Amino acid sequence: MLLNEQYLILYNRFADGRESGKAVEVTLEELSAALFCTVRNAKLILKKLVEEQLVEWLPGRGRGNYSQMLFKADKEDFLLHQSVGLARNGDYKQAFDMLSNYGSGTLAKERFLDWLNGHFGYKKEEGSEGMPSDTLIFPVLHPPRTLDPAEANYAFDSHLQRQIFDRLLSFDEQLERIVPGIAHHWNSDKDATEWTFYLRKGIRFHNGQELTSRDVVYSFERLRSGTLNEWLLREVASLEAIGPRVVRIRLRRPNRIFDRYMCSVGASILPFELAGLEESEFWKFPIGTGPFRIVSFSEHRIELAAHSSYHEGRPYLDGVDIVIMPEDCDPESVGYPGVLHTWDHIRDKEQLGGGEVQEASGKLRQACTMLLWNLNVPGAQQSEAFRRAVRMIIHPGEMIEELGGARILPAIGFRPDVSSKRVINPLRPERVRTALKEAAYDGQVIRMAIYDKYREDAEWIGNRLAEWGIRTELLDQSAWKDADLTFSSIVLAEDEVCEIETYEHKSSVLKKYLDKERMSWIKDRIDEALSADLIETRRVKLREIEQYLRDEASVIFLYHRLLNTFLHPFVRGISLNALGWIDFKDVWLEKHD
Repeated sequence: MLLNEQYLILYNRFADGRESGKAVEVTLEELSAALFCTVRNAKLILKKLVEEQLVEWLPGRGRGNYSQMLFKADKEDFLLHQSVGLARNGDYKQAFDMLSNYGSGTLAKERFLDWLNGHFGYKKEEGSEGMPSDTLIFPVLHPPRTLDPAEANYAFDSHLQRQIFDRLLSFDEQLERIVPGIAHHWNSDKDATEWTFYLRKGIRFHNGQELTSRDVVYSFERLRSGTLNEWLLREVASLEAIGPRVVRIRLRRPNRIFDRYMCSVGASILPFELAGLEESEFWKFPIGTGPFRIVSFSEHRIELAAHSSYHEGRPYLDGVDIVIMPEDCDPESVGYPGVLHTWDHIRDKEQLGGGEVQEASGKLRQACTMLLWNLNVPGAQQSEAFRRAVRMIIHPGEMIEELGGARILPAIGFRPDVSSKRVINPLRPERVRTALKEAAYDGQVIRMAIYDKYREDAEWIGNRLAEWGIRTELLDQSAWKDADLTFSSIVLAEDEVCEIETYEHKSSVLKKYLDKERMSWIKDRIDEALSADLIETRRVKLREIEQYLRDEASVIFLYHRLLNTFLHPFVRGISLNALGWIDFKDVWLEKHD
């Protein structure tokens, strides 16, 4: 046990709540009991505390007699100093643990969070050979669920995977077209059933190994072996390496946007046979060809370092330090760190603190929040009339007006550009009454599974439904499989590919909630869309699915959110991707000493 923690233990035991600067009476036996050690060891610890001038000790006369002990360091200041020191050394977990264990009755945690808010952001220090090192430090609220692209399912996970791994192709959001990635050229036959990709020379994994077609074939065979993202290769008939730098993929049916599929993070390229490592070992420090490599990875901290041999040019940043905050440190308590992470909360600029900021974005996020009905469990939701009644009662425009925040546009469908051109009709009570009568609703409780981030929405919806005699019960999201209703959000990072993913991803809630007949119909519409030559034709087919789900109210579209990120004024190279993050490789920092 460290001496500073021993000091805090003794302070909590003997000095907490007492007049500051006044000695307390204590015996050696009481010290040993508080420290869970022998009297002999307690004497040794006491000697060190005195040497460090943390305490003064006036021994009592005789065995068992009380001695005088004066605690010289103020608990709050001492605790803050120790926590800051731990954080500066990267041990954020121990810093928060110390504050949690010993901070009761002080403002140490609040003061630490204030310091931490200034600590996050840009950090320049002397690196190797006397050259300055540029690092970004920023917080997130939850660690990634996985760094395996084949199992990608969450925006933050996908964002990290994009920094570590590359794909054959990339979709340039600014140019709105597919651009080369690992492959410098690609083509397909006239039927779009045979696709050939030509790989760049000299692309190297983080371990120095050169990437070849063998790595691509291995990655795709692994991807279609039961992973969450195997839908990307659903119609692949064969994968073939034509020499060291050519890969040919044959499909069972046409897919005119298969090259867009190859831009998806799930199609990231891993080293052949995971560079000779077991799965469990490989994912401790995964190896890719991306602009950053993992140097440390735990549930409390992730450190990335620049891949100096990156084929698109070494990133300007030398490192990225991602701190996973404790659960009780939400964005409101931490405040805006003024760096690359997007909080979904909107605040006045005067609340941001820490000097000037630049607002990187105030645009609609390419995402949609919605309610999904579980049609695979019995309940009132089996009635289309009941689902339509609920859709009419939950008026997105009124929800946005009353709840505000980042909720900015009532949703008609997945895409905000479509929703912005439509107006939602006002609530018509007579139509709601007619639908509820047709549904013969008998007062059954509707079980709604939610993440905490949707609690405000869920409570608003519950109150709104209660006005019509519809009772709701809120469940934790872990019970979603058996719930009647749940929240979901789709982020259109790859546009129409992500829309298809919403139906086909193995862990998709929509796929789990819709019955087999509906899913079979949807799959047929998707296949028709993929075989279409024109994007307009594909959009018609996908809108047909969206319209069907909206009309029968299997999905209740709620709203689109505003994307807000506030950045230090010297951060340059910023453009937010569709996941609501910036690509670290594009960032450079303008700061003069």
